Amino acid sequence: MSSMDDAHPHTPSLSDTSDPASLDASPASEAGSSPAVAAHGQHHPDRGGADGGTLAGGPLTGGDAARPAGRSSKPKSNPAPLSQGEAALSALRSQIKRYVVLPSEEALTAVTLWVAATHLQRAWQHAPRLAVVGPAKRCGKSRLLDVVTETVHNHLITVNASPAAIFRSITDEDPPTLLVDEADTLFGTAKAAEKNEDLRGLLNAGHQRNRPTLRVSGPEHKPQAFPTFAMAALAGIGDLPDTIMDRSVVIRMRRRAAGERVASFRTGRDTPALHAIRGRLTAWLQPLYAQAMDMEPSLPVEDRAADTWEPLIIVADFAGGQWPALARTACRAMTAYEAGQDEDSGLRTRVLVDIRRIFAAEGDPATLRTGRLVQQLNDDKEAPWAEYGPNGLSPRGLQLLLKDYGISSANHRFPGGAQAKGFARNQFLDAWARYCPEAGPPAKPVETAPEPSPGTPA
Repeated sequence: MSSMDDAHPHTPSLSDTSDPASLDASPASEAGSSPAVAAHGQHHPDRGGADGGTLAGGPLTGGDAARPAGRSSKPKSNPAPLSQGEAALSALRSQIKRYVVLPSEEALTAVTLWVAATHLQRAWQHAPRLAVVGPAKRCGKSRLLDVVTETVHNHLITVNASPAAIFRSITDEDPPTLLVDEADTLFGTAKAAEKNEDLRGLLNAGHQRNRPTLRVSGPEHKPQAFPTFAMAALAGIGDLPDTIMDRSVVIRMRRRAAGERVASFRTGRDTPALHAIRGRLTAWLQPLYAQAMDMEPSLPVEDRAADTWEPLIIVADFAGGQWPALARTACRAMTAYEAGQDEDSGLRTRVLVDIRRIFAAEGDPATLRTGRLVQQLNDDKEAPWAEYGPNGLSPRGLQLLLKDYGISSANHRFPGGAQAKGFARNQFLDAWARYCPEAGPPAKPVETAPEPSPGTPA
């Protein structure tokens, strides 16, 4: 893995505690002490942190030490100690932030939870991928993969490995964590993608349990089923194939800005601390295997996104403290962002949103002329429609965008008696509700009256 671009990833400061959701552990926590975290993730002045300080329960200083004898003082309420899970996740989060700058606190939370989730792979129904992508070289992708490699469960680096070798390295009893660096060389061009179609198929199938691949093997050339289920992290320039991105927690890295600094990474010097954290994760999570298999947490997303994020949410719920809230915030924010990144499906959703806005601006009429709708779309300078085709979005182009929703124009009679092609507003209601629902107040739970006891009048 290339490391020249990652030797100096980008972070403001190792001792920066301005982040209100910071759960970073102090270096001392790796030796066994709990990280300094106060309620709601705020740094507490009475507990030690990365910048030093006195741990709660240490010697009295200042006003307490000088208080005259006989004067009563209110007992101090120290924050509750971190649980085993909180401490392990906080230490891991701190180490990731030590070497790499992530694009957001949500991304840092997601990577932390994804690494921890690899230690319970046998319990999951789905194996989320971690897609570490960036627009160019020197964005910290390889450095992040370095840290991930030393903290995940049973890592398997796939550099120059054939799909057949990878198939034979995956077992149902103890799935490895696959690590693929420079994935753009495998999928970046049509020719390369075609050559590595077997690997892509493995990565797609391995997202879900009971999706083995069949290969002919042995002297008798009999078909044999090989398991594919395994979590995987992939790093590369540009987006990975859509089918992989759709199964991934996506981390969009950025190049280091001026003034952003983190520690350099040296394998011999720095891996022992990472291995210690890996051991703490294993000791915490392995006993929770049976419980993890039965858990169905509340999730802020649905469908494929829910499948991908469920293991991370379960790990956060096991840890407790601020982690459940942090995990769900990251899930909502990162999933919503990725929903608009796929250019093809993104445009199809965007046109629904814009058409709803145009109907509202016109007073929500029962119908709108096709020409009027197209004109309004093209007149929006911040929308992509004016550059959609040589002369902007055309009526035919609009028809093609709406075709998959079952929406098409028809002849309608408009005020004045004229007939023209147009769209009825009620044609869009189902698509709006399914693909771009408007945010509203959460639905109140329906309260049901208790069943009357036998013999009691209703």
